[in-house]
Amino acid sequence: MDIRQTIGWNLRRLRVAKGLSQERLALEASIDRSYVGRIERGMENVTVSALEALANVLGVNVAELFSEVGSNSSRPPPLRSGRKPKNS
Repeated sequence: MDIRQTIGWNLRRLRVAKGLSQERLALEASIDRSYVGRIERGMENVTVSALEALANVLGVNVAELFSEVGSNSSRPPPLRSGRKPKNS
């Protein structure tokens, strides 16, 4: 797995664990949603400033995005589609 794929894998894993959509993550990091999608797919040479913004929103150190992915790790699951229920 190359470094772009590793960053994308970890970004998706952390984003899903926080329950954030790509759109919400992008909005809070002040970057384009399609850029987040390309990063997660390993198709983008992500900038250092984008990595910093994403890590800040996720509440992790930038180094966490570079963590090695185990060979037997399964792909992080997608978030449930649709709107979240309103808290009453």
